[in-house]
Amino acid sequence: MSSVINSERIPNNVHLGDDRKLQRALEAWQPRFIDWWKEMGPEGFQEDQVYLRTAISVDADGWANFDYVKMPEYRWGIFLADPVKDRKIGFGDNMGMDAWQTVPGEHRNTLRRLIVTQGDTEPASVEQQRLLGQTCPSLYDLRNLFQVNVEEGRHLWAMVYLLHSYFGRDGREEAEALLERRSGNEDKPRILGAFNEPCNHWLSFFMFTYFTDRDGKYQLLALAESGFDPLSRTTRFMLTEEAHHMFVGEKGVGRVLKRTCELMKKNSNMDARAEGGIDLPTLQKYVNLWYSVSLDLFGGEISSNAANYFAAGIKGRAHEERSYEDHMALEGSMTFDVPTSNGGFEKQEVPLRTAMNEILRQEYVADSQRGIDNWNKIIRKADIDFEITLPSTRFHRDTGIYAGMKFDPSGRLLSDEEWEKKKGDFLPTAEDEAYIKSLMTKPIFEPGKMANWIAPPAKGIKGRPVDFVYVRHDAS
Repeated sequence: MSSVINSERIPNNVHLGDDRKLQRALEAWQPRFIDWWKEMGPEGFQEDQVYLRTAISVDADGWANFDYVKMPEYRWGIFLADPVKDRKIGFGDNMGMDAWQTVPGEHRNTLRRLIVTQGDTEPASVEQQRLLGQTCPSLYDLRNLFQVNVEEGRHLWAMVYLLHSYFGRDGREEAEALLERRSGNEDKPRILGAFNEPCNHWLSFFMFTYFTDRDGKYQLLALAESGFDPLSRTTRFMLTEEAHHMFVGEKGVGRVLKRTCELMKKNSNMDARAEGGIDLPTLQKYVNLWYSVSLDLFGGEISSNAANYFAAGIKGRAHEERSYEDHMALEGSMTFDVPTSNGGFEKQEVPLRTAMNEILRQEYVADSQRGIDNWNKIIRKADIDFEITLPSTRFHRDTGIYAGMKFDPSGRLLSDEEWEKKKGDFLPTAEDEAYIKSLMTKPIFEPGKMANWIAPPAKGIKGRPVDFVYVRHDAS
């Protein structure tokens, strides 16, 4: 078990004090991070005491401490999972070789790009969600929002540590740039499209944490297999924190659905909107939106880059050792329906290594469906004839072989005219957005109280009751 030093300015289990140059560089980056947090983090709550968990070790039995803390004073630390003795690369052409403890020169640019891209998503989501606290449906939800935010900040620290430690001046410059880009900014946007999408109300937040953070889970699982051992150890511990983010999304949407069903039963016309709730067809539209933009984050279905990452041992498949017998992937293929110039499709067989993005995406699709099944149980329990579904992976794609093409949620190809006529049935309209926002104009700060459009949770955090004061906020 690696020793954790929580008394230093930057809590860590990487012996930061043994490398004074690195320690000074990170301590110089720290105030810039705090400045970014105060500017782009949760607006209006920086002085509040929030009941948060803070990582204090990598011990599975007691890795976090729960207590009140002001967010700018949160102890963002650097934690890597314990090393695996004599770890070997587990896949690709370098399978069986010792895992890399330093960056191989031939893979330097690739590894830096992957780390920067992962790192860029972390502050981006904080920026997307910075105003949500001002319309929180409860103190319970407010605390969960802030927990997600501070842990995204810690995940940024995890990537910045790698950049500073292993990539020299280039890494330090990339770490600075991570604080300079802004979600949705036209001049300096975040790297990936989903992290420039507006997330300006709580329904989108719950969908984001369910779908987009789930993409993060699978990207981290793939990087946890990396032959670059510091990256593997970093992402393995990040996965410990990521689970809560997806919990917030799944339970959040589930609570919205439960309340919607209650309001439908209350209304003589089964009209949830008439009772101040979010109707089921609108919920389906937001599923369609956030699922489809999250699918794009996996990259193209056919990818030479993905093949090269796998071959080199840089990025594997999720649970490579547990889930696969053939770790070379030199045999086998996947077949895709590839669009043709005449508007049809033809079958194209693709070598397995070139389809690595799609293999990861299919695992994501199956995992996403499990939550959908749970949501539909809520609807069936209320004896309401409606089913939430995941749209086709062709729908609303901006990346890959279906990018820019018009499909309905079942995967049927549409003409541009048909798409324009029907897209309001598939994706949220401006009117839908306006309605959702109209439900969320005022925050709920009274302990135990919930906004009308969402049901209370089944239980509180860490054994606390639902009406616990999760955020000490002076609303005056």
